[in-house]
Amino acid sequence: MHWSNYLEPLARGAWVTIQFTLYSMFFGAICSFAFGIGKLSKNWILRGISIVYIEVFRGTSLLVQLFWLFFALPIAGDMIGIDLRLPPVTAGVIALSLNLGAYGAEVVRGAIEAVSPSQYEAARALNFSSLQTLWRIALPQAIPEMMPSFSNLAIGALKDTSLVSLITLTDLTFAAEQLRNFYQDSATVYTMVLLMYFGMALVLSMAMRLLELSVTRWRGTVR
Repeated sequence: MHWSNYLEPLARGAWVTIQFTLYSMFFGAICSFAFGIGKLSKNWILRGISIVYIEVFRGTSLLVQLFWLFFALPIAGDMIGIDLRLPPVTAGVIALSLNLGAYGAEVVRGAIEAVSPSQYEAARALNFSSLQTLWRIALPQAIPEMMPSFSNLAIGALKDTSLVSLITLTDLTFAAEQLRNFYQDSATVYTMVLLMYFGMALVLSMAMRLLELSVTRWRGTVR
């Protein structure tokens, strides 16, 4: 069997992997900022919810989270008479996004706390509200500092998408396993998969680097 015959199913799987990566990055970024800022809130309820979320999703395995959403949640729903069955795509995106968001939240929190105290003193001198200080002082300085860590998390998210194959989603890993089982050609199949993951990671790394440069220039314009 020539390697070119493997390319079409692997390409379809790679497209699913790319979509999952983009979805998890988008929703993960929302969770990162929401709970990262929430952990710094003076409201103890928001701070408590943020801390619990971050600790739970950082302290448990992504695989367990994925299985819980897909297999255990429907059982819990049946016990209370509510249909909580999630389609595989939805369960995969939720698990990946929440897991990524928990790690990203700590990046956001750390970057905001790293802003010089003198900046906050200047904001108080200008009579800025807490929200104004966050949006006009803290975030413009903190976001560029977050970008290298977010780049690493994005690459991690790409690799973590391979776990969705375990809930029957036809991503790159699932497609590779099907081909391997059918043709019994592990060396060719997994060499192609390795190269495809590397290529996607390289493109994603370059895209994140361009985004990092854009954010750095943006910070220069808002000073």
